[in-house]
Amino acid sequence: MTTKEKNDIKHKILKGLELTYEKLLAEKRAKNSELVVLRDNQIVTIKP
Repeated sequence: MTTKEKNDIKHKILKGLELTYEKLLAEKRAKNSELVVLRDNQIVTIKP
């Protein structure tokens, strides 16, 4: 696998993760539910 192919795959994976994150936030806002995240080794809930 060439470096260009690796970069293309990496770019596609990151783009997919960004899209998933945006959809998750939109769903949480629509349902008015909390988002659970890990911040400074503490589990925290955030109201989006």
